[in-house]
Amino acid sequence: MNPATGHITVGTGVGLVLANMIGAGVLLSAGFMAESMGPTEILLSWVFGLAVALCGTKAYGFVAGVNQRSGGEYRYLTDYLHPFAGFLAGASSLVLGFAAPIAVDAIAIGAYASILGSPVPPRLTAAIVVVSLAAVHTWGFRTSDRIQNVLVVGKLLALLAFVAVGFAYGSSVWPTWEPAQPSNAFPLQAFFANQYWIVFAFAGWNAAIYAAAEFRDPIRDVPRAMLIGCILVGLLYLLVNWIFVANMTPEMGRVVFDYETTRITLGHAIMERLIGAQGAVFASALVILAFLAAVSAMTFVGPRVYAEMGRDGVLPEFFAGTGARPPWAATALQTLIALIFLLRSDVLGAVGVVGALLMLSSAATCFCVFSIHRRTDLPDASRLDRLAAGAYIVAMGWCMWLGWSTFGGDVLSVGSVILASAALFSWRRRSSARAGAPRAP
Repeated sequence: MNPATGHITVGTGVGLVLANMIGAGVLLSAGFMAESMGPTEILLSWVFGLAVALCGTKAYGFVAGVNQRSGGEYRYLTDYLHPFAGFLAGASSLVLGFAAPIAVDAIAIGAYASILGSPVPPRLTAAIVVVSLAAVHTWGFRTSDRIQNVLVVGKLLALLAFVAVGFAYGSSVWPTWEPAQPSNAFPLQAFFANQYWIVFAFAGWNAAIYAAAEFRDPIRDVPRAMLIGCILVGLLYLLVNWIFVANMTPEMGRVVFDYETTRITLGHAIMERLIGAQGAVFASALVILAFLAAVSAMTFVGPRVYAEMGRDGVLPEFFAGTGARPPWAATALQTLIALIFLLRSDVLGAVGVVGALLMLSSAATCFCVFSIHRRTDLPDASRLDRLAAGAYIVAMGWCMWLGWSTFGGDVLSVGSVILASAALFSWRRRSSARAGAPRAP
């Protein structure tokens, strides 16, 4: 058996999901939503977002059980749709899916550390975090698993403490405030357009698929890890958002519009209101833990995609690794790209298309359920699998349409990524043909 096979338990898989999902998004989103939605609509939007994510976990679980290999969307789209679809997903993961978000989260860690009194410049702190976690996750499977589990436990305890403070010191009365832009009817367009933020906050429920082959029982454990992790995070998100809507006003929520310069989340504003200045310090520590666990999780799972690309010949073969230890060359590549992003002054703008690409690639992966169902050499998808996949695809299509109508600047960026990937894919195929080498998938 491959030495890498079987070292990830369901618990560690759930931890990967939790670490990838929980970030600053949930501490910001309600502030944006309060412009056009009231308390009830905000909470309902999170329930809807959880239902959509659970549809995704059901569809992904079926595909993961059939495939049982690592690599995530790259692997599934290559095998069941078209090699270019897989190449696009892999290339997007390499630059925008993991490396750029790692840089953004690491810079945020540096910024919050400065708020807490660290004399180290934020970008230097970010670089130290990125390199240190890369070293940890190439040392060995056991060390990598343990560090990741410790960070996840710390992150969960901090978030539960946030909820406990909110219930102990906050309001327990149903809020009656009105949104900044009130409507006489249910704000249907705002409800779906704001799913753009919620999809981004729920991003990461699929984290287990990237290392599927390393689970002890991929058919059973990968779907369980995604389902359990998604439900736990969804329940936590509902509790956190209850704390927000019960204790905020739309005016307070506007602090999130200056987040990129002030690093003040709605969580900071609420905690400061409830328990004073120490509440803001606690919120900063919570965000640092959340981002640290997220960077660690992305450093853990991202290289599994590039390792699969190395095995297929899409990337040089040495990126595949040996299987005896985590893929160090793939981790080094991802770390190098993240460090390059750290040198950019506009790093946040560089990842503006992540949400749109996430929706696109996840919807395409759910479409694999139907592609597999039509093949006679593979297991049939159940009616529930197909229903979940169809619901997820429709939801992502509708949210993309409304999201792009509201935040239309992402359309050109997404199109540019697709065109650049198509040119690179075509060039690679022609180069392989001229060299007389077998074409990679």
